[in-house]
Amino acid sequence: MTVLTSEQATAQVAARPKGTRTPRARSSLARRKEGRAFYAFISPWLVGTILLTLFPLVYAFAISMTNWDGISPSFSWVGLRNYRDVLTDPDTWASLGRTGLLALVVVPITIVGSLLLAILLNQKVRGRTWFRMYIYLPAIVPPVAATLTWKLIFDRDTGALNAFLATLGVDAIDWFNGDAVFGVLICVMLWGIGAGVIINLAALQDVSQELLEAATLDGANASQRFWHITLPAISPVMLFQTITVTIGALQTFVPALLLSPAAGAAAITAVPEANQIYMIDVYAKYFAFSQYGPASAMLWLFFLAILVVTVLTFRIGGRTVFYAVDPSEEGR
Repeated sequence: MTVLTSEQATAQVAARPKGTRTPRARSSLARRKEGRAFYAFISPWLVGTILLTLFPLVYAFAISMTNWDGISPSFSWVGLRNYRDVLTDPDTWASLGRTGLLALVVVPITIVGSLLLAILLNQKVRGRTWFRMYIYLPAIVPPVAATLTWKLIFDRDTGALNAFLATLGVDAIDWFNGDAVFGVLICVMLWGIGAGVIINLAALQDVSQELLEAATLDGANASQRFWHITLPAISPVMLFQTITVTIGALQTFVPALLLSPAAGAAAITAVPEANQIYMIDVYAKYFAFSQYGPASAMLWLFFLAILVVTVLTFRIGGRTVFYAVDPSEEGR
Protein backbone atom coordinates (compact mmCIF):
# COMPACT_ATOMS: atom_id res chain seq x y z
CA MET A 1 0.00 0.00 0.00
CA THR A 2 1.37 3.40 -1.01
CA VAL A 3 1.49 6.01 1.72
CA LEU A 4 1.19 9.60 0.52
CA THR A 5 2.91 12.47 2.21
CA SER A 6 0.91 15.55 3.17
CA GLU A 7 2.37 17.46 0.23
CA GLN A 8 1.37 14.72 -2.22
CA ALA A 9 -2.17 14.56 -0.81
CA THR A 10 -2.49 18.33 -1.10
CA ALA A 11 -1.26 18.21 -4.65
CA GLN A 12 -3.84 15.51 -5.56
CA VAL A 13 -6.67 17.56 -4.09
CA ALA A 14 -5.49 20.65 -5.97
CA ALA A 15 -5.27 18.69 -9.20
CA ARG A 16 -8.85 17.37 -8.90
CA PRO A 17 -11.23 19.08 -11.35
CA LYS A 18 -13.52 21.72 -9.88
CA GLY A 19 -17.03 20.54 -9.06
CA THR A 20 -16.03 16.97 -8.22
CA ARG A 21 -16.68 15.56 -4.74
CA THR A 22 -14.68 13.15 -2.69
CA PRO A 23 -16.18 9.68 -2.07
CA ARG A 24 -16.88 10.67 1.52
CA ALA A 25 -18.74 13.82 0.44
CA ARG A 26 -20.76 11.86 -2.11
CA SER A 27 -21.67 9.29 0.55
CA SER A 28 -22.71 12.05 2.96
CA LEU A 29 -24.85 13.71 0.29
CA ALA A 30 -26.52 10.39 -0.55
CA ARG A 31 -27.34 9.81 3.12
CA ARG A 32 -28.89 13.28 3.42
CA LYS A 33 -31.03 12.63 0.34
CA GLU A 34 -32.15 9.29 1.76
CA GLY A 35 -32.96 10.96 5.06
CA ARG A 36 -35.07 13.65 3.38
CA ALA A 37 -36.90 11.01 1.34
CA PHE A 38 -37.51 8.94 4.47
CA TYR A 39 -39.03 11.84 6.40
CA ALA A 40 -41.08 12.87 3.37
CA PHE A 41 -42.63 9.40 3.13
CA ILE A 42 -43.41 9.13 6.85
CA SER A 43 -44.62 12.74 7.18
CA PRO A 44 -48.34 11.73 6.97
CA TRP A 45 -47.78 9.28 9.81
CA LEU A 46 -45.87 11.87 11.83
CA VAL A 47 -48.61 14.47 11.37
CA GLY A 48 -51.29 11.91 12.26
CA THR A 49 -49.38 10.78 15.36
CA ILE A 50 -48.88 14.34 16.58
CA LEU A 51 -52.47 15.45 15.95
CA LEU A 52 -54.36 12.26 16.82
CA THR A 53 -52.16 10.72 19.53
CA LEU A 54 -49.72 13.09 21.21
CA PHE A 55 -51.99 16.15 21.27
CA PRO A 56 -55.00 14.23 22.74
CA LEU A 57 -52.71 12.73 25.40
CA VAL A 58 -51.39 16.12 26.44
CA TYR A 59 -54.87 17.66 26.28
CA ALA A 60 -56.38 14.87 28.41
CA PHE A 61 -53.58 15.26 30.95
CA ALA A 62 -54.29 18.98 31.20
CA ILE A 63 -58.02 18.33 31.68
CA SER A 64 -57.25 15.73 34.36
CA MET A 65 -55.80 18.53 36.47
CA THR A 66 -59.07 20.50 36.42
CA ASN A 67 -62.70 20.18 37.51
CA TRP A 68 -64.08 20.99 34.05
CA ASP A 69 -67.53 19.58 33.30
CA GLY A 70 -67.14 19.67 29.51
CA ILE A 71 -69.70 22.46 29.04
CA SER A 72 -68.94 25.40 31.28
CA PRO A 73 -66.34 27.86 29.93
CA SER A 74 -64.90 28.26 33.42
CA PHE A 75 -63.01 25.70 35.46
CA SER A 76 -60.50 25.62 38.28
CA TRP A 77 -57.15 23.91 38.66
CA VAL A 78 -57.26 21.04 41.16
CA GLY A 79 -53.86 19.45 40.57
CA LEU A 80 -53.59 15.76 41.44
CA ARG A 81 -56.89 15.64 43.35
CA ASN A 82 -58.66 13.78 40.53
CA TYR A 83 -55.97 11.10 40.54
CA ARG A 84 -56.30 10.71 44.30
CA ASP A 85 -60.07 10.45 44.06
CA VAL A 86 -59.89 7.87 41.26
CA LEU A 87 -57.35 5.71 43.08
CA THR A 88 -59.44 5.73 46.27
CA ASP A 89 -62.76 5.07 44.52
CA PRO A 90 -63.98 1.47 45.09
CA ASP A 91 -65.94 1.58 41.81
CA THR A 92 -62.72 2.21 39.89
CA TRP A 93 -61.03 -0.84 41.36
CA ALA A 94 -64.17 -2.93 40.84
CA SER A 95 -64.32 -2.03 37.14
CA LEU A 96 -60.58 -2.60 36.80
CA GLY A 97 -60.99 -6.04 38.38
CA ARG A 98 -63.72 -6.97 35.89
CA THR A 99 -61.52 -5.77 33.04
CA GLY A 100 -58.61 -7.86 34.31
CA LEU A 101 -60.85 -10.91 34.63
CA LEU A 102 -62.10 -10.39 31.08
CA ALA A 103 -58.53 -10.23 29.79
CA LEU A 104 -57.52 -13.33 31.80
CA VAL A 105 -60.34 -15.30 30.14
CA VAL A 106 -60.23 -13.91 26.61
CA VAL A 107 -56.47 -13.67 26.00
CA PRO A 108 -55.47 -17.32 26.74
CA ILE A 109 -58.49 -18.73 24.90
CA THR A 110 -57.79 -16.50 21.89
CA ILE A 111 -54.07 -17.30 21.74
CA VAL A 112 -54.37 -21.06 22.29
CA GLY A 113 -57.59 -21.43 20.31
CA SER A 114 -56.31 -19.53 17.28
CA LEU A 115 -53.12 -21.61 17.28
CA LEU A 116 -55.00 -24.93 17.47
CA LEU A 117 -57.36 -23.89 14.69
CA ALA A 118 -54.41 -22.75 12.58
CA ILE A 119 -52.74 -26.13 13.04
CA LEU A 120 -55.92 -27.88 11.92
CA LEU A 121 -56.36 -25.59 8.92
CA ASN A 122 -52.71 -26.12 7.96
CA GLN A 123 -53.35 -29.80 7.28
CA LYS A 124 -53.65 -30.94 3.69
CA VAL A 125 -57.34 -31.82 3.62
CA ARG A 126 -59.97 -31.30 0.97
CA GLY A 127 -61.87 -28.03 1.23
CA ARG A 128 -59.46 -26.37 3.65
CA THR A 129 -59.66 -23.10 1.67
CA TRP A 130 -63.39 -22.90 2.42
CA PHE A 131 -62.83 -23.72 6.08
CA ARG A 132 -60.24 -20.94 6.30
CA MET A 133 -62.71 -18.50 4.77
CA TYR A 134 -65.50 -19.49 7.18
CA ILE A 135 -63.19 -19.18 10.20
CA TYR A 136 -61.96 -15.76 9.15
CA LEU A 137 -65.34 -14.38 8.05
CA PRO A 138 -66.53 -13.28 11.54
CA ALA A 139 -63.33 -11.25 11.98
CA ILE A 140 -64.32 -8.85 9.19
CA VAL A 141 -67.82 -8.23 10.58
CA PRO A 142 -68.01 -4.76 12.21
CA PRO A 143 -68.04 -4.97 16.04
CA VAL A 144 -71.43 -3.25 16.24
CA ALA A 145 -73.06 -5.71 13.84
CA ALA A 146 -71.43 -8.67 15.57
CA THR A 147 -72.61 -7.54 19.01
CA LEU A 148 -76.17 -6.90 17.85
CA THR A 149 -76.23 -10.33 16.20
CA TRP A 150 -75.25 -12.02 19.44
CA LYS A 151 -77.77 -9.85 21.27
CA LEU A 152 -80.49 -11.30 19.05
CA ILE A 153 -79.23 -14.84 19.65
CA PHE A 154 -79.29 -14.40 23.44
CA ASP A 155 -82.60 -12.53 23.60
CA ARG A 156 -84.78 -13.90 26.39
CA ASP A 157 -88.04 -14.05 24.45
CA THR A 158 -87.10 -14.47 20.78
CA GLY A 159 -83.46 -15.59 20.92
CA ALA A 160 -82.30 -18.71 19.11
CA LEU A 161 -80.41 -20.01 22.15
CA ASN A 162 -83.41 -19.95 24.48
CA ALA A 163 -85.53 -21.55 21.73
CA PHE A 164 -83.00 -24.38 21.55
CA LEU A 165 -82.91 -24.73 25.35
CA ALA A 166 -86.71 -24.90 25.38
CA THR A 167 -86.56 -28.04 23.24
CA LEU A 168 -84.44 -29.57 26.00
CA GLY A 169 -86.92 -28.59 28.69
CA VAL A 170 -84.83 -25.72 30.06
CA ASP A 171 -86.64 -22.54 31.09
CA ALA A 172 -85.79 -19.30 29.31
CA ILE A 173 -82.75 -17.52 30.72
CA ASP A 174 -82.45 -13.73 30.95
CA TRP A 175 -78.92 -13.46 29.59
CA PHE A 176 -78.66 -9.68 29.92
CA ASN A 177 -79.21 -9.44 33.65
CA GLY A 178 -76.97 -10.72 36.40
CA ASP A 179 -73.62 -12.39 35.81
CA ALA A 180 -74.79 -14.19 32.66
CA VAL A 181 -74.21 -11.08 30.55
CA PHE A 182 -70.46 -11.34 31.25
CA GLY A 183 -70.48 -14.72 29.48
CA VAL A 184 -72.28 -13.14 26.52
CA LEU A 185 -69.55 -10.48 26.35
CA ILE A 186 -66.88 -13.19 26.26
CA CYS A 187 -68.70 -14.96 23.41
CA VAL A 188 -68.84 -11.72 21.42
CA MET A 189 -65.12 -11.12 21.87
CA LEU A 190 -64.13 -14.69 20.99
CA TRP A 191 -66.24 -14.68 17.83
CA GLY A 192 -63.54 -12.81 15.91
CA ILE A 193 -60.84 -15.33 16.69
CA GLY A 194 -60.35 -15.89 12.96
CA ALA A 195 -58.00 -12.92 12.65
CA GLY A 196 -55.50 -14.64 14.94
CA VAL A 197 -55.99 -17.91 13.07
CA ILE A 198 -54.90 -16.33 9.79
CA ILE A 199 -51.81 -14.79 11.40
CA ASN A 200 -50.83 -18.10 12.99
CA LEU A 201 -51.51 -19.93 9.75
CA ALA A 202 -49.10 -17.64 7.90
CA ALA A 203 -46.48 -18.21 10.61
CA LEU A 204 -46.90 -22.01 10.44
CA GLN A 205 -46.40 -21.99 6.69
CA ASP A 206 -43.13 -20.10 7.19
CA VAL A 207 -41.62 -22.80 9.42
CA SER A 208 -38.60 -24.43 7.81
CA GLN A 209 -39.65 -27.71 6.21
CA GLU A 210 -36.02 -28.81 6.11
CA LEU A 211 -35.82 -28.69 9.90
CA LEU A 212 -39.08 -30.63 10.26
CA GLU A 213 -37.90 -33.29 7.80
CA ALA A 214 -34.54 -33.57 9.53
CA ALA A 215 -36.25 -34.00 12.89
CA THR A 216 -38.51 -36.68 11.42
CA LEU A 217 -35.50 -38.57 10.10
CA ASP A 218 -33.94 -38.35 13.55
CA GLY A 219 -37.00 -40.05 15.03
CA ALA A 220 -38.87 -37.05 16.47
CA ASN A 221 -42.63 -37.55 16.69
CA ALA A 222 -45.27 -34.92 15.92
CA SER A 223 -45.39 -33.61 19.48
CA GLN A 224 -41.61 -33.25 19.69
CA ARG A 225 -41.47 -31.49 16.33
CA PHE A 226 -44.14 -29.03 17.49
CA TRP A 227 -42.56 -28.17 20.85
CA HIS A 228 -38.94 -28.03 19.71
CA ILE A 229 -39.21 -26.69 16.14
CA THR A 230 -42.61 -25.25 15.25
CA LEU A 231 -43.37 -23.39 18.46
CA PRO A 232 -39.93 -21.70 18.74
CA ALA A 233 -40.14 -20.73 15.06
CA ILE A 234 -43.51 -18.98 15.48
CA SER A 235 -42.77 -17.58 18.96
CA PRO A 236 -42.28 -13.98 17.69
CA VAL A 237 -45.76 -14.11 16.16
CA MET A 238 -47.16 -15.52 19.39
CA LEU A 239 -45.59 -12.67 21.37
CA PHE A 240 -47.04 -10.14 18.94
CA GLN A 241 -50.50 -11.67 19.26
CA THR A 242 -50.29 -11.81 23.05
CA ILE A 243 -49.56 -8.10 23.24
CA THR A 244 -52.19 -6.99 20.72
CA VAL A 245 -54.93 -9.27 22.08
CA THR A 246 -54.18 -8.18 25.65
CA ILE A 247 -54.38 -4.49 24.75
CA GLY A 248 -57.59 -5.09 22.79
CA ALA A 249 -59.19 -6.99 25.67
CA LEU A 250 -58.27 -4.31 28.20
CA GLN A 251 -59.72 -1.58 25.97
CA THR A 252 -63.04 -3.38 25.36
CA PHE A 253 -65.91 -0.92 25.19
CA VAL A 254 -68.37 -1.23 22.28
CA PRO A 255 -69.59 -4.81 22.98
CA ALA A 256 -70.13 -4.12 26.68
CA LEU A 257 -72.10 -0.94 25.89
CA LEU A 258 -74.28 -2.53 23.20
CA LEU A 259 -75.17 -5.49 25.43
CA SER A 260 -76.98 -3.07 27.73
CA PRO A 261 -80.73 -3.80 28.01
CA ALA A 262 -81.51 -0.16 27.28
CA ALA A 263 -80.82 1.72 24.05
CA GLY A 264 -79.73 5.20 23.04
CA ALA A 265 -78.45 7.63 25.64
CA ALA A 266 -79.79 5.50 28.50
CA ALA A 267 -77.60 2.53 27.52
CA ILE A 268 -74.55 3.73 29.44
CA THR A 269 -76.42 3.99 32.74
CA ALA A 270 -78.22 0.65 32.19
CA VAL A 271 -75.12 -1.51 31.62
CA PRO A 272 -75.40 -4.54 33.94
CA GLU A 273 -72.95 -4.52 36.82
CA ALA A 274 -71.14 -7.60 35.52
CA ASN A 275 -70.26 -5.68 32.33
CA GLN A 276 -69.27 -2.41 33.99
CA ILE A 277 -65.66 -2.68 32.91
CA TYR A 278 -63.10 0.11 33.04
CA MET A 279 -63.87 1.84 29.72
CA ILE A 280 -67.59 1.79 30.52
CA ASP A 281 -66.79 3.56 33.78
CA VAL A 282 -64.69 6.14 31.90
CA TYR A 283 -67.42 6.73 29.31
CA ALA A 284 -70.06 7.15 32.01
CA LYS A 285 -67.98 9.75 33.83
CA TYR A 286 -67.48 11.67 30.59
CA PHE A 287 -70.93 11.69 29.03
CA ALA A 288 -73.39 10.66 31.75
CA PHE A 289 -71.99 12.59 34.73
CA SER A 290 -69.89 15.30 32.96
CA GLN A 291 -66.89 14.57 35.18
CA TYR A 292 -64.23 15.33 32.60
CA GLY A 293 -61.41 15.77 35.10
CA PRO A 294 -61.76 12.36 36.84
CA ALA A 295 -62.49 10.63 33.52
CA SER A 296 -59.31 12.05 31.97
CA ALA A 297 -57.37 11.00 35.06
CA MET A 298 -58.75 7.47 34.67
CA LEU A 299 -57.65 7.40 31.03
CA TRP A 300 -54.13 8.47 31.90
CA LEU A 301 -53.85 5.91 34.69
CA PHE A 302 -55.14 3.24 32.32
CA PHE A 303 -52.65 4.29 29.67
CA LEU A 304 -49.81 3.89 32.18
CA ALA A 305 -51.18 0.52 33.33
CA ILE A 306 -51.36 -0.82 29.75
CA LEU A 307 -47.85 0.50 29.13
CA VAL A 308 -46.57 -1.40 32.17
CA VAL A 309 -48.37 -4.59 31.09
CA THR A 310 -46.91 -4.30 27.58
CA VAL A 311 -43.35 -3.76 28.86
CA LEU A 312 -43.66 -6.71 31.27
CA THR A 313 -44.98 -8.91 28.47
CA PHE A 314 -42.02 -7.95 26.31
CA ARG A 315 -39.59 -8.63 29.15
CA ILE A 316 -41.08 -11.94 30.23
CA GLY A 317 -42.11 -13.22 26.80
CA GLY A 318 -38.90 -12.00 25.17
CA ARG A 319 -36.90 -14.57 27.12
CA THR A 320 -38.74 -17.42 25.44
CA VAL A 321 -38.91 -15.95 21.93
CA PHE A 322 -36.62 -17.42 19.31
CA TYR A 323 -35.37 -15.19 16.51
CA ALA A 324 -33.71 -16.67 13.45
CA VAL A 325 -31.72 -13.42 13.30
CA ASP A 326 -30.70 -11.64 16.48
CA PRO A 327 -32.58 -8.29 16.41
CA SER A 328 -29.54 -6.57 17.98
CA GLU A 329 -27.34 -7.78 15.13
CA GLU A 330 -29.78 -7.15 12.30
CA GLY A 331 -28.81 -4.27 10.04
CA ARG A 332 -25.18 -4.23 11.08
